Amino acid sequence: MKLFFFINNFYIQFINQYIQVIFSFISMKNSILLTALSIFIIVFCSYKIITKQLEQPAINKKIKTNKPSPKFHVLALYENGGHHILYSKRAKIWLDKLAADSNFSIDYIIKTDSINDDYLAKYQLFIQLDYAPYAWTGAASAAFQKYIEKGKGGWIGFHHATLLGEFDGYQMWNWFSNFMGGIRYENYIATFVDAKVNVEDINNPCMKNVPKSFIIKKEEWYTYNKSPRPNVHTIASVDESTYTPDSKIKMGDHPVIWTNEKVAAKNIYIFMGHSPDLFDNDAYTTIFRNAIFWAAKK
Repeated sequence: MKLFFFINNFYIQFINQYIQVIFSFISMKNSILLTALSIFIIVFCSYKIITKQLEQPAINKKIKTNKPSPKFHVLALYENGGHHILYSKRAKIWLDKLAADSNFSIDYIIKTDSINDDYLAKYQLFIQLDYAPYAWTGAASAAFQKYIEKGKGGWIGFHHATLLGEFDGYQMWNWFSNFMGGIRYENYIATFVDAKVNVEDINNPCMKNVPKSFIIKKEEWYTYNKSPRPNVHTIASVDESTYTPDSKIKMGDHPVIWTNEKVAAKNIYIFMGHSPDLFDNDAYTTIFRNAIFWAAKK
């Protein structure tokens, strides 16, 4: 509107000056005629400006209306503290860009208080982004269990999602342990090592355009009381003989990416998720991207 008043005043001042100049050169009779013409010009210009201003909101509204709706909605539950905070921050930047480029929406929460059946019903995908499976509210754990068992949406879990046991005064979530293949967390490599990951199911949609093997650097490689393999479908495993530097903390058969085909929801667990540098690893981001579009689609 400020632009409208500026332009309108400019026209009026211009016409007034024009009239004064003409008045000095022509007779009074002609001046009256010219004044009438000038008034007409002022009114006409003002009308065009006002019309343009009124049309602008309608144009903006039309542009907003034509914006396509998100393809799907994602909820990300992530750690906002501790030693995984740098990974979470980097993941959020990467996810926000992917969401903008691929036209899906994503909401972030850092605790489970808001989770219930109605809340989860808004989302086609739940990403457990380095969030441990304990200290959830009763309503949240019940709603999540129903979400997975009834296939109300997809799920991607990372790293800390298999920190299964008794921690911080909380008992192990037995249902979640069974969901992850009946495992219990046992140990980890605190000094971090590089290792080669071998893809076992090259036909899995999440492995599209992923090399048959790739290197993951500076990971802490959890070990469990047993391999989840008998109770889940293993997609990839880490070759412990490639640990660099070597470590005595090993479990033998060591799946690191798997899915539980016994539940209705599309789901995939990806162990790697400690270092923010993972988002510089093409194989890792390809798996993450593939997993999102696979798990979000019913």
